[in-house]
Amino acid sequence: MTWRDALKVGFAQATALIPGVSRSGATIIGGMLFGLSRRTATEFSFFLAVPTLMAAGAYDLYKNRALLSTDDIGLFGIGTVTAFFSAFVCIRWLMRYVASHDFRIFAWYRIGFGLFILISAYTGVIKW
Repeated sequence: MTWRDALKVGFAQATALIPGVSRSGATIIGGMLFGLSRRTATEFSFFLAVPTLMAAGAYDLYKNRALLSTDDIGLFGIGTVTAFFSAFVCIRWLMRYVASHDFRIFAWYRIGFGLFILISAYTGVIKW
């Protein structure tokens, strides 16, 4: 993967600024449109998520620092370790799934759920 490939995928990721667009979906599909294999595009999508999630977590901690106390360190530690292992298991499963399946089911889910949101918001059944 070249730096140009990474830049193209970064531009694809920027489409996730549009409400309702999945960041991981945009980077994976964008990478595949730019010629990357499914597996490479998916792996790179997860690598792109790391700095974003770390920055969001750090900002949230900073924003809510008045609510934190030293008594919470143990809970944060347990939560961090649990989140790491559950993410590891989920990502490992997803990488195996991506190696042998396409994204049609994900695309249909996104389209269907998007239509559900639009219709329910338009009719007033659910106030989003």
